[in-house]
Amino acid sequence: MVKAADLKHRRRMKRSFSDRLISVITYIVYAIFAFVCVYPFYYIFINSISANNLSDQGKVIFYPMEIHFKNYVSVFKIPGLLNAAQVSLARTVVGTICTVMVAAFLGYMFTRETMWKRKFWYRFVAATMYFNAGVIPWYLTMKTMGMTNNFWGYIFPMMVQPFYIILCKTFCESVPKELQEAADIDGAGTLTVFFRIMLPVIKPILATIAVFAAVNQWNSFQDTLLLVTKDELYTLQYVLYQYINQASSLKALVSNSTNSAQLAASLAHAATATSIRMTVTIVVVLPVMLIYPFFQRFFTSGIMIGAVKG
Repeated sequence: MVKAADLKHRRRMKRSFSDRLISVITYIVYAIFAFVCVYPFYYIFINSISANNLSDQGKVIFYPMEIHFKNYVSVFKIPGLLNAAQVSLARTVVGTICTVMVAAFLGYMFTRETMWKRKFWYRFVAATMYFNAGVIPWYLTMKTMGMTNNFWGYIFPMMVQPFYIILCKTFCESVPKELQEAADIDGAGTLTVFFRIMLPVIKPILATIAVFAAVNQWNSFQDTLLLVTKDELYTLQYVLYQYINQASSLKALVSNSTNSAQLAASLAHAATATSIRMTVTIVVVLPVMLIYPFFQRFFTSGIMIGAVKG
């Protein structure tokens, strides 16, 4: 009997050790994965607050060296930065709302069997995901429509996004048809059904699309490069892009100077292309990282539970 009890105890100890070993391995794997995800942002941040000459030489790897915040002071002193930030914020808010509403409405309409030629229009919209005329025809079209040096040139080209429409259509198809049929029986029109029934139900996919659209609008600068020549319509990303080019030109001046050693010594603590690039990255990414948690609470799959009773 004693031997049997000892055997049982040893088996329990063995299982317990195996469980602990699996837990330790799991924690190690997830810790490595978290480090791989977080380290790039950490690396960029410590390089933005370290001595610029050390950062430019690649010596800042795991911890900041000779900490200072002059790079951020220099970036926030860029002429026109405040106006550019306002333009970027405006296009992000307005563009996101327009993109989400268009995607939601078209996605909903493509599920309505009463829509005229809905299969044709759906395929027509989906086909634009695979065919692109190119930059020059796009620019000529925008110029003909009067979208050059126009704030709405940031909004209209991004309103109809086939991928977002397909996401909304797929999500709308998962909504029980009893909801729409009940509203139709009560005499509700298409817009009433859309705003009163569909929009509250499809909030999770709308929140997801809003995050994608906001990041796309916030980070975009190529449309500014092609369509805008007025300073008051420059976006934050475009202004910072110009500032990065100026820093790169400064570095080229140091490299090509006949007295480059003396000039480099005088600019040892001045902004370099690397330090400016790191600082600009933090300035551009930080607002998105701060806003994202507010949208994350909508990412739930249980919102449909209880929508249809009986």
